[in-house]
Amino acid sequence: MLTPEHIALQDSVRQFIAREITPHIDEWEAAEIFPAHDIFKKLGNAGFLGVNKPVEFGGMGLDYSYEIAFCEAIGGIGAGGVGMAIAVQTDMATPALARFGSDELRERFLKPTVAGDYVVCLGVSEADAGSDVASVKTTARKDGDDYVINGSKMWITNGLQADWMCLLANTGGEDPHRNKSLICLPLRENGKLRPGITMNKIKKVGMWSSDTAQVFFDDVRVPQRYRIGEEGKGFIYQMKQFQEERLSGATRRVTALMNVVHETIDYTRQRKAFGQSILDNQVVHFRMAELKTEIELLRSLIYRAAQVHMADGDMTELASMAKLKAGRLCREVTDSCLQYWGGMGFTWDNPVSRTWRDLRLISIGGGADEIMLTIICKHMGILPKRAA
Repeated sequence: MLTPEHIALQDSVRQFIAREITPHIDEWEAAEIFPAHDIFKKLGNAGFLGVNKPVEFGGMGLDYSYEIAFCEAIGGIGAGGVGMAIAVQTDMATPALARFGSDELRERFLKPTVAGDYVVCLGVSEADAGSDVASVKTTARKDGDDYVINGSKMWITNGLQADWMCLLANTGGEDPHRNKSLICLPLRENGKLRPGITMNKIKKVGMWSSDTAQVFFDDVRVPQRYRIGEEGKGFIYQMKQFQEERLSGATRRVTALMNVVHETIDYTRQRKAFGQSILDNQVVHFRMAELKTEIELLRSLIYRAAQVHMADGDMTELASMAKLKAGRLCREVTDSCLQYWGGMGFTWDNPVSRTWRDLRLISIGGGADEIMLTIICKHMGILPKRAA
């Protein structure tokens, strides 16, 4: 699927990573946050935050295959949290706005986000509603020309630094699939949180460079014109947005997994035991071959899903399969590789242990493995109907 133009884009992104990100990763991991505004502005200046976004709002206007190429490149960042934070900006919190938002809304929020002037976060999950999106409780009550928002959101990547949130909230009605709207919610004024918004930092097992917050809303006002698309269609818009999030997550993991395989090959070639390198043991080099084969199969599935999406088809089943397989491979590959690093694999300061910690998230975030299996079963026509 990748042409010389795609490869050129990836080369440019990799050069940016080597220059602006890699030298600082250890510092950001220790601080449990990276300077999103600084890095995103540099990414925006290079055009990387709007690869497939409309030209009239600052994007490159390229087709979705170039976004996949971009995701492959940022998957090579040596700290998963940084790549995930960038993907929130490009593939998780902005696709619905780009597709369904009014021109006024895209000018107000999408354009500065593509430019890197704004940092965005996605507000869907709640403490009692993660994969079960229909159960979110946050409300947006109409009052004059405004919505008044009350509730909270959980596990919000970029939350501590974000200027605005793509928020899913209940805007009225009983049907949980038709009573929600997506709203562009400004979080800060003059660099400070708006009245009624408070946040708590969440400490995570991995993805340390990425700041994560629980966000609370107490009578927070936002103009109704900041709603994305039609009222009541937020659940539908978010389900569409999830497909790009899930495929982005799987794509980034392809590169991260391939990197850890190559790093393990290099380490086991150098490490000696019983008179030979660890890699010379058949069980080790055969295992490396098996893992590379699995990763390449995942890459092919991702490309197929992307091609369906570019042809205006429904990639939901394929994207779910890709995310499911990526999550399973993240556990299988990192655990196998860590084993061959021996005691060094169980220390903090090496790439395999960091990857082992960081990549565990994909089986949970953006829809757990079990949700992916449910979606696939539904498309296969074998999902049992729920009892009334």
